[in-house]
Amino acid sequence: MRILSVVGARPQFVKLAPIARAFDGHVEHIVIHTGQHYDELMSDVFFRDLGIPAPDVNLAIGSGRHGAQTGAMLAALEPELERYAPDWVLVYGDTNSTLAAAVAAVKLHLPLAHLEAGLRSFNRRMPEEHNRVLTDHAADLLLAPTEVALEHLEEEGLGSRSVLVGDVMTDVLFRVRDSVRTASTPFDGLEPGGYHVATLHRPDNTDRPERLAAIVDQLSGLTRPVVLLAHPRLRAAADAAGIALDRGSIVVHDPLAYPDLVTAVMNSAGVVTDSGGLQKEAFLLRIPCTTVRSETEWVETVDLGWNVLVDSDLSQLRSAVERPRPEDTSAAPYGDGHAAERVLEALSR
Repeated sequence: MRILSVVGARPQFVKLAPIARAFDGHVEHIVIHTGQHYDELMSDVFFRDLGIPAPDVNLAIGSGRHGAQTGAMLAALEPELERYAPDWVLVYGDTNSTLAAAVAAVKLHLPLAHLEAGLRSFNRRMPEEHNRVLTDHAADLLLAPTEVALEHLEEEGLGSRSVLVGDVMTDVLFRVRDSVRTASTPFDGLEPGGYHVATLHRPDNTDRPERLAAIVDQLSGLTRPVVLLAHPRLRAAADAAGIALDRGSIVVHDPLAYPDLVTAVMNSAGVVTDSGGLQKEAFLLRIPCTTVRSETEWVETVDLGWNVLVDSDLSQLRSAVERPRPEDTSAAPYGDGHAAERVLEALSR
């Protein structure tokens, strides 16, 4: 059996790692990198640090407006899918790479499987929400990470195509966590438990100067240092708006390689983010998270008390971040760390 994976952005490289490991020796696995994230910290280092084989094809599409980027990917993917003629096209998550690969596959009548299917924010302002919904309704096999995601698919009439496999991010996080458990914080001069980790990259937070300024003001006033892992989108938006990021409690830092990110979060007092994946990773590491959004796809993190959403009233951000630690829980809504093996079983069936 030949399976062709299409990835292009940082979270997808993490998801690819356990899949590539599970597929090795069992199927022929072709990897196409669209080049949506293309600099070393956002791309190359993930393949190296997570032990992922180099992509068979790198389309090197690069950044751009949503329509232009998705269209360029679609045009470049079509001949590659024809050339490899896989038994399955496997797409990951909710990026423009996901949607482009899904459209290319269905136009060529190639079986399409969607990993991380069924997630819903119900916020139609998010490009990711459109990408994931459209991909789910195009796919032949929907690989759901949670019971809640499976319920969403059933409510949309997609239950017959859906299977619960668990979350592959849990697979890779547990593996990396165990390998770095004794590692110290990657930040000079910061003690374990003595800092927060923050990331911001969503347009709703970065592209509205008054909102970005309010978030930065709140972070800069926190009692502990805040290591802000500055995504290129954030740096560009702050520069354009004349907002200084490196002030007060904020320490600006480049994005981290995934093992360093896990180490940083494990040793932190808490996480502040608008990322989907980091909310869940913080929960799995039992680190409190504050999410600067009005909703989350990972509702379990909120229901269990480990994640708090802050959106319309940003003056509450500081108090949310510095809230007391929640009660410990043994809940495991994201699986047992063997999701990739179940993905292989589902595709083989």
